[in-house]
Amino acid sequence: MLYFSPSKIVAVIVACLAALIFASPNFFEKSTVDAWPSWMPKQQLKLGLDLRGGAHLLLTMDTKELRENMLDNLREDVRANLRDAKIGTVGTGVTKDGVRVRIGRPTDMPAALKALAVLSQPLSNNFITGSNERNLTVTQQGANGIELKLTEAGLKTRVSDAMAGAIETVRRRVDAIGTTEPTIARQGEDRILVQAPSANKETSQEDVDKLKKVLGETAKLSFHEVHPTQGFPSEKLPRRGGYLSYEAHESSDRAGGFYYLKKVPVVGGGDLVNANPGFDQRTNEPIISFRFNQIGARKFGRFTAENVNRPFAIVLDNKVISAPNINEPIMGGSGQISGGFTAEAANNLAIQLKSGALPAKLTIVEERTVGPSLGADSIASGQLAGIVGIIATICLTIFVYGTFGIFAVMGLIVNGFMIVAIMSAIGSTLTLPGIAGLILTIGMAVDANVLIYERIREELKSGKTAINAIDSGFGRAMVTIFDSQLTTFAAALIMFWLGSGPIRGFAVTLSIGIFTSIFTAVTVVRLMVALWVRTTRGKGKNVQVPI
Repeated sequence: MLYFSPSKIVAVIVACLAALIFASPNFFEKSTVDAWPSWMPKQQLKLGLDLRGGAHLLLTMDTKELRENMLDNLREDVRANLRDAKIGTVGTGVTKDGVRVRIGRPTDMPAALKALAVLSQPLSNNFITGSNERNLTVTQQGANGIELKLTEAGLKTRVSDAMAGAIETVRRRVDAIGTTEPTIARQGEDRILVQAPSANKETSQEDVDKLKKVLGETAKLSFHEVHPTQGFPSEKLPRRGGYLSYEAHESSDRAGGFYYLKKVPVVGGGDLVNANPGFDQRTNEPIISFRFNQIGARKFGRFTAENVNRPFAIVLDNKVISAPNINEPIMGGSGQISGGFTAEAANNLAIQLKSGALPAKLTIVEERTVGPSLGADSIASGQLAGIVGIIATICLTIFVYGTFGIFAVMGLIVNGFMIVAIMSAIGSTLTLPGIAGLILTIGMAVDANVLIYERIREELKSGKTAINAIDSGFGRAMVTIFDSQLTTFAAALIMFWLGSGPIRGFAVTLSIGIFTSIFTAVTVVRLMVALWVRTTRGKGKNVQVPI
């Protein structure tokens, strides 16, 4: 156990030096690090919101728009179901909280009620609550009228589902712009709190503006049918027969004009699976390439096949980007959007589209920059407490174990450098819980050395020689060390799996520390002890364990 081949010694020393090199940027100012040679590592630990501060946004969802979208989709579903059942209608209209439809023949009423009953779905929590509530009711009105009405419970469930989807979309957008460990939480029924760490040492309005650009747009991309005769009016037309006037996007060649389109899209943003910024090979202008899933590709292919030589409109957030002509069926399920974008605008739009459209528009009701939640005084006190704790640990370890205590302290220093180096290399964010995980890891690393040294003492008391006692101490204590660290690692994995934000930061730091502490305790410290034994024997002295 105490024998190390020359190649193994070199490997351990190289690993320790690499940890020192990759951790070193964290001990210098960023301006100094940027001036280093290009081959030197320059990645520094990112500080979380609680240590650095950042941008604070409070968003509210437009539930009125969400309700309107639900009712429009419900009306189209009513028409589609009655059409599939071959039941004629003489009128379909949207009411305040539902849809009314009049069928052509009263004798078709039983079949119509049966066809529309499938639209009434039980709420998702029925199994838990035992309730029979459904998302909408279907009732007959007179001889040939049917009313489908959204229930209050169904509406609340839909809003709750939309908020959950919006939170995930917001999280993907924030992650896509490189922000790490943001705080994204629901507040009340229709509000979302977003707090993101600053990219720079000082929090500025730029952090807020950057978030607003990405989160302020719904990024709802859709493809609509253009009215066959009044598709390009010179003025805004009233809503009629499911058609609605849409304003042209400022980048469109019809900026300031209008388009008359069918409100319910042929293909919606929910069928979009990917979007990437790029450049047109012919004009070299920035574009966004997109791709539909199989369902979206099938819908789009069928629509273009049925409408050759007719225009269709590409709509982004209720504004028409362009309305190209369909020259031939588009069956591949992919395409591109162009419209006078800048490279930055194309990149931001691609991020928004890729992360998914918001179910309804989010309005910013509060925006500000926030400082570190701990405060400068608290951070300084924490640093002082950490320094005092480290010094106390070093003194106590050396006092109890003498020379071997010095080896243990050197192992702790290497362990700390390795944790910082790995976290810097993988771009991890350091938060207050992460610091707690780092301190806990250092404590567990000391515990590993204590287990080894106490085992050596027991072997010495049993009458073994110093070298045999050292060899047995490292060998037999390793099983206990591995067992204890494995159970801790299992707990860290569960925290990372089920937790979010700061909890994940704690789990990441703890997991990295487990591997580095095992390496330093059973390899680095053992190497130092082996070299000490070899040096002592080389001087012709008897090896005496100084513990």
